[in-house]
Amino acid sequence: MPTQTSELLATAAPRTVAVVQAITDDQLDLPTPCREYAVRDLLNHLYEVVVNFQDLAAHKTVAWADKPDHLADGWRDRFAAEIRRLVEAWSDPASEEGVSSGMGMPQSVLGGMVLLDLTVHGWDLAVATGQEYEPSPRVLPMLQDLAGQLGPQARQLGVFAEPVPVDATLPDLPRLLALTGRDPAWSPTP
Repeated sequence: MPTQTSELLATAAPRTVAVVQAITDDQLDLPTPCREYAVRDLLNHLYEVVVNFQDLAAHKTVAWADKPDHLADGWRDRFAAEIRRLVEAWSDPASEEGVSSGMGMPQSVLGGMVLLDLTVHGWDLAVATGQEYEPSPRVLPMLQDLAGQLGPQARQLGVFAEPVPVDATLPDLPRLLALTGRDPAWSPTP
């Protein structure tokens, strides 16, 4: 039975999968809006997020310290398969219940966090590799609320940079990116 999280993931994830599958090997060393990450690094981070949040959906503890290189042969198809597993893991109603033993946060917040990562990093990878990216409009208002809620702690932990000032009349995506400390006008060329 689908949950709210799995339905939102099923709507949003294919857009990020399409971006990932279009990345060419010669783009792996390009810079991204995440200052410390090249495309290769961000792909590995996003892959780790997708795999670990499958376990978090099942109320398991995860090890964030492991940093394997996921970009071996067939990595694009494996990423798509892991996304399907992620949506399936969050389809279990128990995935949204209680508090995560590993992260100490409500499970419903964790579901929002993985959705936020898929959406924002989907944009990061798209803009870094010259692709178009249109996130699911259904998820953006919820993600803005979540980014606002998590912002202070996320900035303290270095997950978000300071918010970027933007015009409040901009569409939802640029405002979401600004909340996470990204310049919505970022370009790989100075």
